Amino acid sequence: MGTFCSVVKFENLQELKRLCHWGPVIALGVIAICSTMAMIDSVLWYWPLHTTGGSVNFIMLINWTVMILYNYFTAMFVGPGFVPLGWKPENSQDSVYLQYCKVCQAYKAPRSHHCRKCNRCVMKMDHHCPWINNCCGYQNHASFTLFLLLAPLGCIHAAFIFVMTMYTQLYNRLSFGWNTVKIDVSAARRDPLPIIPFGLAAFAATLFALGLALGTTIAVGMLFFIQMKIILRNKTSIESWIEEKAKDRIQYYQLDEVFVFPYDMGSRWKNFKQVFTWSGVPEGDGLDWPIREGCHQYSLTIEQLKQKADKRVRSVRYKVIEDYSGTCCPLNRGIKTFFTSPCTEEPRIRLQKGEFILATRGLRYWLYGDKILDDSILEGVSRIRGWFPRNCVEKCPCDAETDQAPEGEKKNR
Repeated sequence: MGTFCSVVKFENLQELKRLCHWGPVIALGVIAICSTMAMIDSVLWYWPLHTTGGSVNFIMLINWTVMILYNYFTAMFVGPGFVPLGWKPENSQDSVYLQYCKVCQAYKAPRSHHCRKCNRCVMKMDHHCPWINNCCGYQNHASFTLFLLLAPLGCIHAAFIFVMTMYTQLYNRLSFGWNTVKIDVSAARRDPLPIIPFGLAAFAATLFALGLALGTTIAVGMLFFIQMKIILRNKTSIESWIEEKAKDRIQYYQLDEVFVFPYDMGSRWKNFKQVFTWSGVPEGDGLDWPIREGCHQYSLTIEQLKQKADKRVRSVRYKVIEDYSGTCCPLNRGIKTFFTSPCTEEPRIRLQKGEFILATRGLRYWLYGDKILDDSILEGVSRIRGWFPRNCVEKCPCDAETDQAPEGEKKNR
């Protein structure tokens, strides 16, 4: 019993809970359906024991499934890597260039960001992916990208098998006339008879699996190209957004400065090797990064601090005039508010009349901001932020006079 407990650790059981989420359930369900139907249909179309081509086809199909699942579970369970709790730079003077995370009680290392879902600061965070129910970052960026590559390739192979199976099985069952189309879905008219009868249920299941395979090829394939685009520039999705906001900040204030992304090595091959290695272990330790010539070690974090200060300046103070329960699509806030709810996993915040909010960005009927907390409530609580309906709040008179707009709604200059 003691040996069993030492093998099955509490942390491992916690990690298995990642599977109990709609993202992994759907992703693994699609993989299971496409793989199972492809193996069944490959037996009908190209019996693997009769010819060398059939054997190669079946082995390749199993190989796709194994590699897809291996990279999927690696990305999920290995995880992105987290900044150690209580981390601080070796040189204490460098802390002025870094943001401090109140939740992790540590400084945010360069290229790291705090994930609300994981509740930790993630090293080289790209995004939190619901399909693996984990973040994509420093340690699992390569395996996640390989999954995005292998899934469409496997689905293309499976889709080819589905099409050829339906064609060969229904070829002798279709008779086309000028006015009628007759379909015979009885046993196949060939000798020998198929091991698995291709009836109406098999046809419907194959057609459904074909739709899943084609949809996965398009959707996941687009994600792969997006990931490769930023990897070849040695960026993450968040860093691409930071760079865009840097250009926006400089243009907004008409500053005489240029932001240069410090981690682009100037060569696509060098950038590629920062993520993909023969050993499978990414370069570095996830805390210190090589930079291009002419850049400061903390160029990116300094820009983040400037954007954070600019965000506070351009934020607008609102007062809550009506209670809001924090529901995703509130029916009592109007039809337009209901149907324009932000399509994001970012949280909604519960509001009570009389509270104050600092809004930093917004849509036509929704705003995103931080709740202003009293000092008594603030102790032990980092931030309460999220989306809320516009018609629940009104702009404070002092901010109305300045006529500032939340980020993303700048007035034309």
